[in-house]
Amino acid sequence: MDLNTVVEVCDARAHEHWRPGDAWLGGGTYLFSEPQPRVRRLVDLSRTGWPPLQWLAGGDLEIAATCTVAHLFRATEHPLFGQCCNAFLASFKIWNMATVGGNLCNALPAGPMISLTAALDGMCTLWARDGGVRRLPVAEFVTGAGRKDLREGELLRSVTLPARALARRTAFRQVSLYGLGRSGALVIGTRDPRDGELALTLTASTTHPVRLRFSAVPTAATLAAAIDAAVPSAVWFDDIHGLPDWRCHMTLRLAEEIRVELA
Repeated sequence: MDLNTVVEVCDARAHEHWRPGDAWLGGGTYLFSEPQPRVRRLVDLSRTGWPPLQWLAGGDLEIAATCTVAHLFRATEHPLFGQCCNAFLASFKIWNMATVGGNLCNALPAGPMISLTAALDGMCTLWARDGGVRRLPVAEFVTGAGRKDLREGELLRSVTLPARALARRTAFRQVSLYGLGRSGALVIGTRDPRDGELALTLTASTTHPVRLRFSAVPTAATLAAAIDAAVPSAVWFDDIHGLPDWRCHMTLRLAEEIRVELA
């Protein structure tokens, strides 16, 4: 889509002063998908040269905000990466342009990169225009449907996944109202091989990621009660892709399947 309010595109490497009407441009799959009447200038991140994926000391994995879905899919054999990438159900054109950072910053409940990074204890690194740096978990970065903890002019630089989370056993479940529809509920379970801890991450059915942790595999009743307590009625998402009651029902069903699998 033509953005007829945009009067300038500048390189992020030379960009110094943030002003009203600026917008970060990563892959642009969201920016160019609908009118952006408030945007006057695009700050292009495509030439920053950030390594898409970088293994850090100790085995942590840093994913640049500019890493594309296609690169993420090709670069690792971790099963959860492929499962979450495929949850996009998007064309190859989107896969090759859409970025991990863009998916997080859109903060849509069905954003599969949110599901992936929240389930693997991802930590966001945020750069402020004054040089300040903030770090906070993905599960806290996304605060609601379309809402995130991103201050004016702040940039999501990367998401770091800890080695211990990457070593956990995983189980993935996703459901849509239609065969090729947007996720109505997406549940990821992980289990730590060291201490047996079970973690569940609920996304798509909720307005923001919901994380549950159990020191050992809970009973079916304990799991259902924990989900009921952790997700108030207002947090179940409601749109044309699924009513709240259906999303709640499917989340409970998928969570129970994961509990059995990881037990």
